[in-house]
Amino acid sequence: MEKAVTIAVSAMYAFEKLEKVGEGTYGKVYRAREKATGKIVALKTTRLHEDEEGVPSTTLREVSILLMLSRDPHVIRLMDVTQGMNKEGKTVLYFVLKFDVLTLQRCCLLPWSWNLTQILTLWYRAPEVLLGPTHYSTTVDIWSVGCIFAELVTKQALFPGDSELQQLLHIFRLTKMSPVLP
Repeated sequence: MEKAVTIAVSAMYAFEKLEKVGEGTYGKVYRAREKATGKIVALKTTRLHEDEEGVPSTTLREVSILLMLSRDPHVIRLMDVTQGMNKEGKTVLYFVLKFDVLTLQRCCLLPWSWNLTQILTLWYRAPEVLLGPTHYSTTVDIWSVGCIFAELVTKQALFPGDSELQQLLHIFRLTKMSPVLP
């Protein structure tokens, strides 16, 4: 118990942020080094709004889901959650996650206004994204979710392409779709 109290008091000082690996609406994810052990972890920071009492239900839900999913070796593992203050004196939660480059790339979404080919991991990109999208729609997300579910069931990537062209060929081969070019 004493260790948990010490970490909670100095959460922002317990880790050295090495690089930002993702950013979303509610926080940022960093590759970080735990100063006490030298262990590389993923550190997610989430601001808590001062106008709310306690931890928001959405944050509690996220912690609950991460804990439940942490039992599966194919999903990123939540190691710890601590509350602290950032450099501006604002209350934040620190999620300490097992660092895995591929898993982090799959789960850390960047703002959707970015180029979609920079957001989505190649293996989960919908054909319309690979062919140069002009508009974003939820079908892109549904395709990605389907690919992830298939990977969870089969324990291997559905479309493990090394390039955009190879990715399209995997998709065309499995779905029996033929490319229709303008």
